[in-house]
Amino acid sequence: MSKSPDTPIFIPALGGAALVLGIAFAVASRDYGSDRIETLQASFDTERANATAAVARASELETSVAELTAAADARIAAAESQIAAAESQIAALRDQVAAAGSAAPAATSVASAAPAAGPFGLGRTAHDEELAAWDVDVLPDGRGLPEGSGDVWTGEEVFAEKCASCHGDFAEGRDAWPVLAGGFDTLANPDPVKTVGSYWPYLSTVWDYVHRSMPFGNAGTLTDDETYAIVAYILYSNDLVDDDFTLSNETFLDVEMYNTEGFIVDDRPEAEYAMWSGEPCMENCKPAPVEITRRSTDVGVTPADDGSMAESPMEEQLALLGGTEWGKERVAGSVFMGPGGVAQDEPPEEERVASTEPASTESGAAEPDPALVARGEAVFRKCSSCHQVGEGAQNRSGPQLNGVVGRPVGGLDGFKYSNAFKAAHDEGRVWDEESLAAFLADPRGYLSGTRMSFRGLSEPDEIAAIVAYLGTVSE
Repeated sequence: MSKSPDTPIFIPALGGAALVLGIAFAVASRDYGSDRIETLQASFDTERANATAAVARASELETSVAELTAAADARIAAAESQIAAAESQIAALRDQVAAAGSAAPAATSVASAAPAAGPFGLGRTAHDEELAAWDVDVLPDGRGLPEGSGDVWTGEEVFAEKCASCHGDFAEGRDAWPVLAGGFDTLANPDPVKTVGSYWPYLSTVWDYVHRSMPFGNAGTLTDDETYAIVAYILYSNDLVDDDFTLSNETFLDVEMYNTEGFIVDDRPEAEYAMWSGEPCMENCKPAPVEITRRSTDVGVTPADDGSMAESPMEEQLALLGGTEWGKERVAGSVFMGPGGVAQDEPPEEERVASTEPASTESGAAEPDPALVARGEAVFRKCSSCHQVGEGAQNRSGPQLNGVVGRPVGGLDGFKYSNAFKAAHDEGRVWDEESLAAFLADPRGYLSGTRMSFRGLSEPDEIAAIVAYLGTVSE
């Protein structure tokens, strides 16, 4: 027979189960709480990171705003400065317009500031002051010349400083730069020497060109007085004025240029243009059929197919002239023709010997030292820009010197001497070795008032060599 448990035993069993359940619940609650805390902590860290990033972004935006504000302030300041400058210019222009209006009718001032009429409506009519700034040309009658003056010797100093590097101390020209003096009576030659003295018809052209365009590389820097002085020296170098001449706006018209009558008025518009204004005739211009009468290969201009070259008219002319040079005188840039038509800087040896053949020694005088004569010929190159010797020698800015030893001072026919040389000629003075040596050493000291701008030779041996060389050059 079974026996039911007692109540006291059942009650403790229930309590143990409850205790187990409580412990289990407590453990579960603890784990849940830990997970919840970790979740909340992670969420908090994320929010804090987002907040930090937002703060950084806000800081960057503040910096960008500050930079944009500063740039805008700078642009505003620049614009205000430009506006102020424009207002200042407008005020200055208004003052100029008001000043112009005080000297001219009001209608003229208004018209001068009005836009220029035209298809594009651009620009405006120039003010009188603006025109005056560009109106610096000088006319042949002296209009446009500024007040001022300059004498020959001041011009020599200014010319040496600002012009001689290209044009030479005596306006003879250097290298490929233009010759400014000499060349008289050469305009009809095959190779004319066109200088201020020989070619330019108007003194105003000389003054205007020097004042406007010289010195080379530094144009427009000459004062009015310097321009007057330089032009005076150029005139003196061409024997167009005396050494005591002063050029000024008052003496400008006293100068007579050598080639004033050498130009003619261009009448082609009246005399010729009408001939070519109608419809041109393009047929039946020649009654007979056209035929070739001569070829360029026949006259020595173009080589033939085999490379041969016919004798040209130029070669024939050179042969008539001795086969040495083209034209009657040696000019800057010309060359001597050697054997076979080869250009060379010096004449052939036989020509040099012929041109320096000693003068007659019937009086029994000793023959000059050949070495000294050769040295004199080399030194004479310092004089060759103004003087010529030898066959075909002509007057340039200085007289030709063939037979100068024994010639009366100032006694060469056809040359325009200065007053000082004319006075010496009237005194009966004659060039001999002693007087030539003294003149070459100090031209102005020996003959006061000479136009010769050469300062003289300082080396006694050079003087002796040139005197010996001139003594060998006959008439």
